[in-house]
Amino acid sequence: MDCYDVIVIGGGHAGAEAASLAGRRGARTLLLTQNLETIGQMSCNPAIGGIAKGTVVREVDALGGVMGRATDQACIQFRMLNRSKGPAVWSPRAQCDRGLYRRAVRTELERHPNVEFAQGTVAKLLIVAGCIDGVVTLDGRFYRARSVVLTTGTFLRGRIHMGLSSSLPAGRAGESPATEIAQDLEELGLAVERFKTGTPPRVDGRSVDLSRLSIQQGERDPLLAGAEGRAAPLLLNPYGRKAPRHRSKASP
Repeated sequence: MDCYDVIVIGGGHAGAEAASLAGRRGARTLLLTQNLETIGQMSCNPAIGGIAKGTVVREVDALGGVMGRATDQACIQFRMLNRSKGPAVWSPRAQCDRGLYRRAVRTELERHPNVEFAQGTVAKLLIVAGCIDGVVTLDGRFYRARSVVLTTGTFLRGRIHMGLSSSLPAGRAGESPATEIAQDLEELGLAVERFKTGTPPRVDGRSVDLSRLSIQQGERDPLLAGAEGRAAPLLLNPYGRKAPRHRSKASP
C-alpha cells in the first residue's frame, strides 16, 4: 500500500493548486483524478479574470499558485473591461486556449518532484480511530495518507440538465460523476450538495461566417496575471497574446 503525506482528489483548478502547494511545502503528494488527460481542464468559459476572480488569481499567484502562470502561457487575448468607468471597477480578463491551459497546468505540476499522479475514481475514505488514513478507489486500490483534500467541483453526484426536461448523471459532458464518494460522505454524517454551474454552448467555429461578425481586438500591452508572466513561454500559441475576438449578439 502506497503511503503519502497528502492525497488530493480531483485535478481541476482547486486540485492543481492544492497539489502544487503541498508539493512546495515538501509533502509527498499524490494527485488522484478520474482522467490524467483532463488535469487543468477549463470546463466552462475559457476566461480567467473579472472584477472578483481577477483579484483572486493574483492572490493565488502571490502565494505561489499555478493559475496565473498557466494563464500567461495560454492567453490568446487580454482586455481590460469597464474602462469607461472608474479604475476601481476595471476588470482584467484573459481569454485562454483551453488545450494550452491544460498543458501549462500539467507542466507546472510535473516540475514538483514531490507531486505524483494516479488515475482512478475514489470510492471511499479510510477512517481509523476517527482520523483520516487514506482512500480506496473504485477498482480496489488503497492509498494511505495523513491528509486528504477533496476538491469536488461539479463531479460529486453531478448531473447535467439540458433544457427543461432532459438530464443525465455526469461530472462534465462525457465524464462520469463521483457517486460512490458522495454516498460515503453521507454515511460519515456529512451533507452532500451539488455545485451549480452554467456551461455555455460549444459552437464549431467552422460553422460560423466570421465575416458577418464585428472584431474586437485585445490590448496592445497585455497586463499579465503572473508575477513572472513576462518571462513565461507561450508554448505553441500561434497568436501571441493578441488574437482577435469576433463578437455576435444573441438577440437584435
